[in-house]
Amino acid sequence: MENEGTVRFGQIKKKLDNISNVMLSKTLKELEKDGIIIRHQYNEVPPHVDYTLTEKGKDVIPALILLSEWAQKYTQEDNIE
Repeated sequence: MENEGTVRFGQIKKKLDNISNVMLSKTLKELEKDGIIIRHQYNEVPPHVDYTLTEKGKDVIPALILLSEWAQKYTQEDNIE
């Protein structure tokens, strides 16, 4: 059974419309290096890799939500003017 919040590469890719596989892979590696996510690799055919947020990654979610809300607010205001 998968952990709650565990996702596969393809699931992440579907959520991010305009990102290339190379850029997504690079970003995931950086997030792993920074301790934001954990990468679980299973030695299967085809390869199976899962990603899960660490506690550090979960802690940053409220700040990202606020930043996203701020960006949406000012993007909408900029389009009105």
